[in-house]
Amino acid sequence: MTRNKKRALTGILFILPGLISYLLWTIYPILNSFFMSMFKWNINPKIPNQFIGIENYINLFKDEKFYTALINTLKYTVVTVPGQLILGLIIAILLNRKAKGSTFFRLLYYLPVVTSWVVVSVLFQYLFSSRGGMVNYILKDILHFIPKNIKWLSDPSKAMIPIYILGIWKGIGWSMLIFLAGLQGIPKIYYEAAQLDGASSWKQVKHITLPLLRPTMIFQIVMLTIGGFNVFLSVFVMTGGGPRGSTEVLSSYMFKEAFSYFHFGYASAISFVFFIIVFTISQIQRKFLNKDI
Repeated sequence: MTRNKKRALTGILFILPGLISYLLWTIYPILNSFFMSMFKWNINPKIPNQFIGIENYINLFKDEKFYTALINTLKYTVVTVPGQLILGLIIAILLNRKAKGSTFFRLLYYLPVVTSWVVVSVLFQYLFSSRGGMVNYILKDILHFIPKNIKWLSDPSKAMIPIYILGIWKGIGWSMLIFLAGLQGIPKIYYEAAQLDGASSWKQVKHITLPLLRPTMIFQIVMLTIGGFNVFLSVFVMTGGGPRGSTEVLSSYMFKEAFSYFHFGYASAISFVFFIIVFTISQIQRKFLNKDI
């Protein structure tokens, strides 16, 4: 065997486990969901599945609940992604200065990332409770900003606010960690030269930090957008998609159709359309944001 063939074989053997895992846990479920979406799928193996073609997709694009869930998902992504990016970047810049106690604060900000979604969702449900909730207590009884308690989770116009706040709070630590890695890759000589030229801290951030962090920021935007579209547990635990569907997102709507109403074929159609939407948006982001790099 020639040296080139040995190198190629070694490379194939290294990527094979990851490739097999990707095919089994990513590609196969996508293809299988598309296959299931063509049927009136029955969970009982003794009852044959009825082939209905694209009927599930026709019903989906006529479904007002689907569009409501899609709009809520888009709103969640539009609100939480910039929030996580901006706050994560600010904290990363401050912690990158290696001041006293910076290691402790890194751990403190990252702690929400490793905390269970179920636990923090229950905690936020209590914090934003209309009766006895800490948020209402602070706003009404301490700061006197509001005359009466706000029904955060039962008012359709306000129910998404606690979910937005939870999403931002829980994702700041991850953004901070990625930005910290990017910041530590910027040579210090650039900042030293800027200081010699009399550049202020803001100008250093504007002309050195932000341009050199652009690849890291592109990665962050794409990954956070995918994560935003996949929001589920916070909605499921805190509101269950209510009140009156005002917090329903694509993942929770798909879950209900599959496991509450046993419309597995219809839920599969939602999941496949969901995949197409997320894939398209992520590719557009990568192409648009990668320009001039």
